[in-house]
Amino acid sequence: MLHSTLTLCLLHVTVSSNLAIAIKKAKRPPQTLSRGWGDDITWVQTYEEGLFHAKKSNKPLMVIHHLEDCQYCQALKKVFAQNEEIQEMAQNDFIMLNLVHETTDKNLSPDGQYVPRIMFVDPSLTVRADITGRYSNRLFTYEPQDVPVLIENMKRALRLIQSEL
Repeated sequence: MLHSTLTLCLLHVTVSSNLAIAIKKAKRPPQTLSRGWGDDITWVQTYEEGLFHAKKSNKPLMVIHHLEDCQYCQALKKVFAQNEEIQEMAQNDFIMLNLVHETTDKNLSPDGQYVPRIMFVDPSLTVRADITGRYSNRLFTYEPQDVPVLIENMKRALRLIQSEL
């Protein structure tokens, strides 16, 4: 009887610990740097780090300026995080940075400091002010319905780099 009880307890502990390990592996905690823009994307912490990695990896840097309490930013963030094509390109083809504060590089705000604002920097560290959204009053802003424009601009940033090789 004692042997059966011990075996049953040992079996219970083994199953419980294996189940806990499986649950822990399956549920990946969100990356704090993603701020909700895509937890599977590797995000850099600073603009300077992004520039370093862009040059080193020969990938464009995508800089997303946003604020946590901005309803337009939240709406764009939601569609950005849910769009598989954007997420895949962001994971594989870009150095990614999202900022809730301005940088000292004034080239990242050629037409003002507003949010949301998405800009691209090529591996030669040139801010690509020629890659714009569809609004003439805020050239680098995107709204949720502008996802096709953003995808095309991401592809354009990649093509520009390919053509410079």
